[in-house]
Amino acid sequence: MGLGTFKGGVHPYNGKELAKDKPIREYRPKGELVFPLSQHIGAPAKALVSVGDTVLRGQKIAEAGGFVSSPIYSSVSGKVKAIEKRRVPTGGMVDSIVIESDGAFLEVGFMENHDISSLSRDEIISKIQDAGVVGLGGAGFPTHVKLSPKEPDKIEYIIANCAECEPYLTSDYRRMKENPELVISGMEIVLSLFPNAKGVLAVEDNKPDIIETFSRMIKRHERISVMPLVEKYPQGGERQLIHAVTGRDINSKMLPADAGCIVDNVETLVAIHNAVKEGRPLMHQIFTVTGDAAAEPANLLIYLGTSYAELLEAAGGLKTEAKKMISGGPMMGFALFDLNVPTTKTASALLCLTKDEASLYETTACINCGRCVEACPENLIPSRLADYSANMQKDVFEKWYGLECIECGSCTYSCPARRHLAQAIGSMKKQILADKRKK
Repeated sequence: MGLGTFKGGVHPYNGKELAKDKPIREYRPKGELVFPLSQHIGAPAKALVSVGDTVLRGQKIAEAGGFVSSPIYSSVSGKVKAIEKRRVPTGGMVDSIVIESDGAFLEVGFMENHDISSLSRDEIISKIQDAGVVGLGGAGFPTHVKLSPKEPDKIEYIIANCAECEPYLTSDYRRMKENPELVISGMEIVLSLFPNAKGVLAVEDNKPDIIETFSRMIKRHERISVMPLVEKYPQGGERQLIHAVTGRDINSKMLPADAGCIVDNVETLVAIHNAVKEGRPLMHQIFTVTGDAAAEPANLLIYLGTSYAELLEAAGGLKTEAKKMISGGPMMGFALFDLNVPTTKTASALLCLTKDEASLYETTACINCGRCVEACPENLIPSRLADYSANMQKDVFEKWYGLECIECGSCTYSCPARRHLAQAIGSMKKQILADKRKK
């Protein structure tokens, strides 16, 4: 069987050699931690604590603000210092709970249950919901909502997104390398919810050791298989992954469940295992500090709420001046102007670069080469959509399927005129969607 893939995509320098061989090490934070109440798709969480309260590690400090929402737990023990607006990595000011760690890391008690056969479907989903598990691949969609489709019997594929196609990032690789049993356990739990589904561990072929490990571990598992994928960006995009694994296509008006699929990221599956079998809420994330300006690239087991500045220091700081700092990877991450912001559930990496390549080149006129069209995984015409955006032609933009853009940046990367295509298209998308919400 050939490798799974999709049409389009690009092959940027992946930079993974900087951190891929660095084992995960736990970093315990010092001082204050900040827990924004909005760090997931949906309604913000509601604070359950007050200033002056003493909290334990693993204690729920904010409850979900609705069904499409998620609770938040303290990752440290200490005292609630403030409940106020704090800046988050995207630049906005968000209501947040500030906790001063006492350094003791005293925990609440956790109820383990390693026999999931004793749990009903609703009980499993409730445990995942109560633990505050959301999609940890970047979107932050509450996982219990994803696992509650209208017609669960029509789900045929549970796809584990093991691609990690974003350049430089190695947190998923290290998790699969060091804790493959937790990934498989999470997959087994999700499969227990969908009796007609089979599980697929979808791994890019630049990780042959992971493919070999998973293949060996699931050899006798009738419902789980390993599918090697072509190494290409954005192979880990939800729509691209579904097409590569199943040959099915979805658009912006559909959910993966409409194609009989549920897609979960590696760390999300681990969080599902922790929630259901260990009784532990979401308090940690594997986080990569990397880039050519980073002194000691590292993969850290972080306590959510720790600042980016503290994690950079934990990885040895900078060896030279960083011209650009990015939260996440270079393709879909976003630039940081201040590292004194907290890590949230969707934090994956801090990328420290000695060059700001995007500012080194002047944008010139489109030469109609068509490279952006060839690169686009959604079969769009990015150069034309960017023109519509520049001229504020919302109706035409929508007519030419601009809302189908996944903002992966492949068009911008491939453009010889250095046009900021993805940014222009993304900006117009936001305006149109905002208009629709108002109506």
